Amino acid sequence: MQNGPAVRRRKLGAELRALRTGAGLTSGEAARLVGWHQSKVSRIETGASGVRPADVRLLLDAYEVDDRQLRELLLALTGSDDAGGRNRWWHAYRGVLPPTYRDFISLESQASGMRTLETTVVPGLLQTPEYARAVTRAAVEGVDEERLDALVEVRLARQDVLRSEPPLELTAVLDEAVLRREVGGPGVMARQLDRLMEAARLPQVRLQVLPFSAGAHVGLTGPFVIFSFPSTSDLDVVVVDQLTSSLYLERKEDLMAYTEAFDSLRFHALSPEDSLDYIAGIGDGA
Repeated sequence: MQNGPAVRRRKLGAELRALRTGAGLTSGEAARLVGWHQSKVSRIETGASGVRPADVRLLLDAYEVDDRQLRELLLALTGSDDAGGRNRWWHAYRGVLPPTYRDFISLESQASGMRTLETTVVPGLLQTPEYARAVTRAAVEGVDEERLDALVEVRLARQDVLRSEPPLELTAVLDEAVLRREVGGPGVMARQLDRLMEAARLPQVRLQVLPFSAGAHVGLTGPFVIFSFPSTSDLDVVVVDQLTSSLYLERKEDLMAYTEAFDSLRFHALSPEDSLDYIAGIGDGA
């Protein structure tokens, strides 16, 4: 378990090492091509040190990597403001967002797929403005109105990934408690349920409800997110939220365990079609 920046460095280094090997170069040969000492290439590939976007570009050029999507993803993993690629809008909120949240948004913005289990609240990508405000006010103790406004703006701006081209593919399993918990009052919750049904009909969104009748399940330990990325599965990562931080799990064993857990949750959840009916029934007071 590591924090976001450490995971980014390790994943970036591993991918650069694979690209170098694929280009038929030793680390010494790669270093000579870009005018560095061999030890710098080794430190980058092991994730022992940070790396600037300009250095990544030099290596990618040396390895003759022309895949624009892959280049943008690897540059984003540097975590730098000048990494280029997709619009890194969240940097305008650096004074408001904690580093772990910025890391999460960075991964979300570059991911091609997101699988999430939610046990307490509606996923941020599917929240209405009113619901987002009520959840944020409850979660951030003593938040003033100015910061509250900014945090809600960030939550809503994140939803653009579902409208981008190509859009993020979102698969969400919601515990029934998410739908029953009255956040913000009856009116806010009614509109939120309507929003869920609207989103569930989008081709890029797959929504399933895990009803109380399913009993105990593997997700009782808490919510988690699995990010998948284009071009390579080696960059996939699991994010587990805690009260004051987020943990990033990157080992293949962890990814396999959480993937199997998510598949089990989907198996025990209602189908997407039945989930729509179930949400509608809750909205009607069932």
